[in-house]
Amino acid sequence: MLPRKRALTRLAAEKALYERPRCGDLSVCVVYPNVYRVGMANLGFQAVYHIFATARGVAADRAFLPDLDERALIRAGQARLTSFEQGRALSDFEIIAFSIAFESDYLNVLTLLRMAGIPLRRSERRAQPYPLVIAGGSAVFLNPEPIAEFIDLFLIGEGEEMVPEFLEIYQGARHRACGDAEWLPRLAQVEGAYLPDHFQPEFDSSGKIRTIAYSGPGYPRVKRRLIKNLNQVTTASLILTPESVFGDMYLVEASRGCQWGCRFCAAGFMYRPIRFRSADKLIAEARRGLRERSVIGLVGAEMASVPGIEQVANAVADDGGRVSPSSLKADCISPQLAAALRRNGNRSITIAPEAGSERMRKVINKNLSESQILEAASLLSAEGIENLKLYFMIGLPEERDDDVLEIAQLTGKIRERVRTRDNSAPHITVSLNPFVPKPWTPFQWDPMEDTQALKRKISLLRAELARRAGGGVELDAESPRDAYFQTLVSRGDRRVGAILERLSAAECDEIGPIWQQLRTIKREVAAGGTLPDPDFFVTRRYAPDEVLPWDFIDHHIHKWFLLSERKKAHYAHQTKPCDVTRCTVCGAC
Repeated sequence: MLPRKRALTRLAAEKALYERPRCGDLSVCVVYPNVYRVGMANLGFQAVYHIFATARGVAADRAFLPDLDERALIRAGQARLTSFEQGRALSDFEIIAFSIAFESDYLNVLTLLRMAGIPLRRSERRAQPYPLVIAGGSAVFLNPEPIAEFIDLFLIGEGEEMVPEFLEIYQGARHRACGDAEWLPRLAQVEGAYLPDHFQPEFDSSGKIRTIAYSGPGYPRVKRRLIKNLNQVTTASLILTPESVFGDMYLVEASRGCQWGCRFCAAGFMYRPIRFRSADKLIAEARRGLRERSVIGLVGAEMASVPGIEQVANAVADDGGRVSPSSLKADCISPQLAAALRRNGNRSITIAPEAGSERMRKVINKNLSESQILEAASLLSAEGIENLKLYFMIGLPEERDDDVLEIAQLTGKIRERVRTRDNSAPHITVSLNPFVPKPWTPFQWDPMEDTQALKRKISLLRAELARRAGGGVELDAESPRDAYFQTLVSRGDRRVGAILERLSAAECDEIGPIWQQLRTIKREVAAGGTLPDPDFFVTRRYAPDEVLPWDFIDHHIHKWFLLSERKKAHYAHQTKPCDVTRCTVCGAC
């Protein structure tokens, strides 16, 4: 189907839960760098689009990565990339605003610019009046550097305050007809704004960053912004479409951040301190959602510890709906919560042991014992949960083969001991994901394990699961190649942009072609090629004292605190959960 025809079909199927204004002379295209069904399931994207669309003087539109068949037509010259509502060329907009939730979508940013006929590098866009290209979202909170050469301005932090401030300053400079040299630095007045032009990494002979030179006004640190009181804003579905990944749900954000301090988890550190919406606020929003959908999807890092979660689940059940929580921490699942989920008619629940062995759960600071996991599974199954999804990771720092085998042992124990209400064993899915080191976590210095070693561990676990757990257990393992690319764009510096350019020019849409290109690049590097070696960013252990690509961002977390947490991991020592009422150790409070 031609892209425009498909867009019109999708538009007709959408339901906007607010009045869509169509006024203003400042044209903004808010772009999600993935396909429509994924983008419309992202609350952050919906929220930022709504902010632009309802801002005074702004006419906003959306755009998405075309589906695979559409991309083929566009590259063959049989169709063109246009905005979603208006069918307008992206190059005709004054501002293109990317909302980027995952680093793996960085490549899609380049793909979209290329399809739109817009030069990739910001230095190449200065000669003509191309759109101002800005970017925000959780991915760029952590490390924007792999795409720093392609973006004019980043907004580092949560957008509820930042976007209105950006628009006010931009519109003021625009109305005064300021030139680029004048108004671009003015945008840096927005706290959390990052202009890559002002920062220049300098490298030593080994390829490590020696320093990050700063040439702009003010202080050479970018302060990450956040909303202190989530009750002041509402983050929930604004446009409903059946084609969304969660098309049968009305989504409501329950919290931002996580108090448990798992050492691999970016959300638990970049969103510090943990913030919850009140139960009353969640119930009110859920009741609004029940007018549109029968299922309320609660969004957040972990739902069982949200204050008043049982009250929310029971209120939804009282109104004839069902709550679907994103994930539950096993030791926070009370009999009351399990009963409330049964009243909601839930049949499938996800819990995340993360590691099979008690030792590894201490290494990653999971604060979760085997007995607590088994008790949670028993509670859920006794209340009618028929499908359990268990989330585990492999390739974690300090991991041994015995730790991997204990994933199968733990799964087998759940399979043996847990029974549903009709005395049958629940269906269990083991979701297995290779460890990807993330910036601003205690494991940011650690490398990703070699892909061949990870494949061996997956095979080892698959055989052990078959032996111990038997039928009724499904293993869903993420490809180590996917994890390799994620790590490259997660830990990379500005030089990774050249690799992304190469992948974009080769029209790599899936991990197979991406992996082939990365292998070719590594061979070229060995032969004296000019591109950086991907392994330098993926499988190398970063030194504790080296300058990291993302060090110029101030996440309000002390680096010494992260290093101390890494040291605790080595000795399998745990840290208590965050107590935001009296603890200020990490620096976030």
